[in-house]
Amino acid sequence: MTAASPLVLVVDDEPSVRKSLTRLLRAAGYTVEAFASAREFLAREPHHGPCCLVLDVRMSGLTGIQLQEMLAAAGRRMSIVFVTGHVDVPTSVKAMKAGAVDLLTKPVDVQDLIAAIQRAVTKDERDRATEARRAEIQWCVRLLTPRETEVFARVVTGMLNKQIAAALGIGEKTVKVHRARVMEKMRAGSVAELVRLADEAGVTVPQT
Repeated sequence: MTAASPLVLVVDDEPSVRKSLTRLLRAAGYTVEAFASAREFLAREPHHGPCCLVLDVRMSGLTGIQLQEMLAAAGRRMSIVFVTGHVDVPTSVKAMKAGAVDLLTKPVDVQDLIAAIQRAVTKDERDRATEARRAEIQWCVRLLTPRETEVFARVVTGMLNKQIAAALGIGEKTVKVHRARVMEKMRAGSVAELVRLADEAGVTVPQT
């Protein structure tokens, strides 16, 4: 079964630009949806597969920069390629600092656009894989009992079993049992892997 082509979402208030970009990108093998405004784009349900947003900087109503800010505030991570008819250094810097993959000047060079979109899609796929991995690890963390969570918190800081036992006021053998269960539930083959899993997921385990 052939994987679906990545989706490119084009937002530009110029009809001729939308039509041109849609034609070019479809010819390059992408699935394309075009929108005349940021509001029209926001009315669409979020896409859950690989995608990128080709976004005009200056538009009537909400600007491209404002849309970028709204998406970030709503927790909707998207790989964005900005296009603009006016080179504005402060705006360009703001867009890139906020995570845009690229900012291209109109009329856009087709090869530059395709290259930027490919980078954006690759970034989106990588980010989605990272998020899925983090969610899986956090699911494992939620399987831990309160006591196992306490042991986990200390194991990943490098504490020895006897040190953990003293800190928690329990026997060293009990610590070993909890530690084994933590390793099993977290699907970790070593302490080093357990530390990496905690770091990879951004997991902060309370040491209560």
